[in-house]
Amino acid sequence: MAGNSGKNYRDGAVKNRSQFKAPNGNYVKRDATTGRFIDQKTSGGKFKGVRTEK
Repeated sequence: MAGNSGKNYRDGAVKNRSQFKAPNGNYVKRDATTGRFIDQKTSGGKFKGVRTEK
């Protein structure tokens, strides 16, 4: 399980999650096992510790 280090990064990766950039410019987090969308980031930038899809 990923955990916050207190130094502006995570130790380890978040498992069973991936993210991609949606057409509206926001990053969307996806559950890797079911393929369902979990969350959309509206403040800009990427989710920390979540791998990015190509």
